[in-house]
Amino acid sequence: MLLRTLSARALSVVRRSPVLHWPVHQIARLIVRTGWGEKYVREVLGPDAQTDAQYREWIAVHDTLSDEDRAAIAGHIARMTNPLVISVVMPAYATPEPLIRAAIASIQAQLYPHWQLCIADDGSPGEALWRVLADYARSDARIRVVRRPENGQITAATNSALALATGDFVAFMDHDDLLTEHALYHVAAALEAHPETDLIYSDEDKIDERGRRSQPYFKTGWNAELMLGQNMVNHLAVYRRSLLEDLGGLREGFEGAQDHDLALRAAERIGPERIRHIPWVLYHWRWRGRQGSFSRRWAEICADSARHAVAEHLARTDQDGAFVSNQPGAARWLRVHRALPDPQPLVSIIVPTRDRLDLFARCAEGVLHGTDYEALEFLIVDNGSVEPETLAHFEALKADPRVRILPAPGPFNFSALMNRAVAEARGEIILLLNNDISMIGSDWLAEMVSHAVRPNVGAVGARLLYPDGTIQHAGVVLGTGGVAGHLHVGAPGDYPGYQGHLKLARNVSAVTAACLAMRRSVWDEVAGMDAERLTVAFNDVDLCLKVRAAGYDIVWTPFAELFHHESASRGLDLAPAAAARFQSEIDTMRERWGPVLDNDPFYGPVFDNRFSNYRPADEPRRVAPWIKPTPTPDHSRESGNPGVF
Repeated sequence: MLLRTLSARALSVVRRSPVLHWPVHQIARLIVRTGWGEKYVREVLGPDAQTDAQYREWIAVHDTLSDEDRAAIAGHIARMTNPLVISVVMPAYATPEPLIRAAIASIQAQLYPHWQLCIADDGSPGEALWRVLADYARSDARIRVVRRPENGQITAATNSALALATGDFVAFMDHDDLLTEHALYHVAAALEAHPETDLIYSDEDKIDERGRRSQPYFKTGWNAELMLGQNMVNHLAVYRRSLLEDLGGLREGFEGAQDHDLALRAAERIGPERIRHIPWVLYHWRWRGRQGSFSRRWAEICADSARHAVAEHLARTDQDGAFVSNQPGAARWLRVHRALPDPQPLVSIIVPTRDRLDLFARCAEGVLHGTDYEALEFLIVDNGSVEPETLAHFEALKADPRVRILPAPGPFNFSALMNRAVAEARGEIILLLNNDISMIGSDWLAEMVSHAVRPNVGAVGARLLYPDGTIQHAGVVLGTGGVAGHLHVGAPGDYPGYQGHLKLARNVSAVTAACLAMRRSVWDEVAGMDAERLTVAFNDVDLCLKVRAAGYDIVWTPFAELFHHESASRGLDLAPAAAARFQSEIDTMRERWGPVLDNDPFYGPVFDNRFSNYRPADEPRRVAPWIKPTPTPDHSRESGNPGVF
């Protein structure tokens, strides 16, 4: 236990240093080859970390084609009335012969036969690579090659390969990586089912020189906010060729993040409804090929290019005053800093309370004297406080002109209390805040307001920690417990989360009303909270789902950080006296939002929605496209995920 604790603390330091992180990671890669090493690394990384051995077991059950699968795929392809041609473009430079042959072989082994492979030799020294490529082109009419007279780096070489492409869609592939045998079939099947799609991306993993797969990245539906912090599209990415032509291909000057820049420009042009995620691992990224990757050799160039790409995206989309910085650590994730309007909009901070002065006084002190945002009013919704100390404290607070006390006696009904307070609020922004919240930094409100004022954003949530520093709220995942639960609850405070999700602002389906900001106009548009059927639980989830249904995004930001002493003043929802009410609220949510709850686009069908830590499911909810779906009645709760095929 002591060794694990010390290792976890050391890891939090190592993660902040690129110089240390790389060699430590390589040592860890050696350790996990042993049984005890896998167990030790898993315990240090966190409970949701999947070991390589566990992933290999998962592959055997859920990611290995049988002969019956291949026959069904062949039958599906034969039934396609208009099979699209997919051009795979590949830049190559001084690639070792075994690696380039393996990459090409993975294309030739595709179950989907309607492909074209376009390779640009980027001025490789000598004749060895060109001879190999020329031989392939002579032996297979679907392979086209070009030799650049001089090395122009990855962007120029990819554009040269792209110029050879004549297919309807274009897939990007590195010269030493591999596609799964059913990769292009999945793409064709998705396009057959959703012909309006312009951009497709899939899950991916790593593969070593011995063919062992590891480190899967099971992705979610399109997440525009997350794309500003990392390139979640990456591999495999497939674009409509006419879109690429309109965009002018890849842009030179973004080497190392040219694909990130391309995805951002494409998304601006087509919108999220024409982007689709395939929840299958279709791409194996060569982890320890002899060449290494561009990103590992030129980490600083990649980081600068990514920052430049996101900054230009912000400028093109009129997000004035925003700037981008790299977060510390080897991953080089990005953070967007957004400017506040001038003048600052008035924020109405609404706190319901009933006695428990020990909690409320700390919250009030943090709001009034520990927050560096000036334009605020503090609305205290008094739900029947009777203790003399509490009432005296209220009287003292009234001396501050920013404070108003709203008497609201009677049974606790969170939704009704919030609806009444918002009706009294004067602010352009409203912020719902529990009385058991205390502040960590003074900039929390400015960060939340900077998102809440964005036209596309309907609600904003904060990173909430338990008093011991572990995660209490990092966004809400739908489906957990039948309705919803908090992501990564109980994880260490310094843990980056699945693929960095605890360190990156991102879109989520819902956030907790323990600390929730939104424009008053959005609140009014969706008619606030349901005070009839959701009096205590899930009213915030219902509110957020109404906001999303109205076309707005929900943003969770890790850069607004507070402590939450969860429900300390009211008790647990599952106390015996509340059981019937709680079940009724579950039934209401299932009746109202059942298909949505079962298909959270920001969690994905590969993950087990009984948990909230991105654990791969024993039975993923995805449906193989070669299996004909069973028709379901119109009243069924089953529904497809609009962001997932």
